[in-house]
Amino acid sequence: MSSTHLIITFCSLLFLNLNGDKINSQPYNTLSFNIIHKDKIVGNLHATKTIKSSRVNYQSITTINTRIIKEIEVNYEYDVTYENSLLKTANVLIEVNNKPHANITTSWKESYYQITKNNKKEKVVESDITYATILLYFKEPLDIQKCYSEQDGSFNTIVALGNHIYKKINAKDQENIYHYKDGFLKKAEINGGLVNFEIVAQN
Repeated sequence: MSSTHLIITFCSLLFLNLNGDKINSQPYNTLSFNIIHKDKIVGNLHATKTIKSSRVNYQSITTINTRIIKEIEVNYEYDVTYENSLLKTANVLIEVNNKPHANITTSWKESYYQITKNNKKEKVVESDITYATILLYFKEPLDIQKCYSEQDGSFNTIVALGNHIYKKINAKDQENIYHYKDGFLKKAEINGGLVNFEIVAQN
């Protein structure tokens, strides 16, 4: 596995930059995290939840600079909109060393979700999406058994471990552990394949 693919895999487990309609809206929650590898901060993640009537938008910026085989910078941008507690749109943009790498979109089409990658239709999802991966930062997954991956259009499994700790298993059987306090994420242990990371809340 190349270093670029390795970091992108890790980022897909982390998540996100969500950008919503901010006109006449006010931030509801703002969260900041450090991304840690081998006791060293290699990046950061800032996420903001904004509410406007029945719409909820999430905005965050994730940047990682690290060296595994060579120096690499990965930027992740997620633009996700919920309306009446259902996912309406999700757009994932990935840049590696300031060059476009992938553009994945999930769009609600009256009776199904259309997943598009790099402007090519990939597949559809017919079930309602109420809990996507982005929500793991803002909302403890109480009574949640699955969450939607905005990057690959699949559903991850959520397992409650007790004491506000949860395990997420993705389509590649990689497991991440999430720790919550007062309903918000405080720490996550991320399995990036060959490399493990942690994200730790700054506040």
